[in-house]
Amino acid sequence: MDSLDQLNERHRKFVEDRNWQKHQTPKNLVMALTGEVGELNELFQWLTPEESREVAGERKQAVAEELADVLIYLVRLADEMGIDLVAAAHEKCEINERKYPAEAFQGNGMRPHEYKESR
Repeated sequence: MDSLDQLNERHRKFVEDRNWQKHQTPKNLVMALTGEVGELNELFQWLTPEESREVAGERKQAVAEELADVLIYLVRLADEMGIDLVAAAHEKCEINERKYPAEAFQGNGMRPHEYKESR
């Protein structure tokens, strides 16, 4: 089973084999990540909510490729910044669980911003 560490090592080698390390700065990685998110966004831009849940065929393959690009740049950025991405994500989940307690959302369809406004 692959891990984010294995993915990072593979992409780090890819970068080193091409002597691209000087270009892999946090600023450049954020800019590349933003570009890839934009390409992902473009694939969903004019779809209805229902269509966006039923993406198939070539479009689904394109979504998979853009998601992969986003993940690769995100993992590389975390590596360059010395951030354990999985640990940071777990910590953020804990913050969100405290910030938005499940019992406050049971049966009312409230969205996060509505909860904040109601407090």
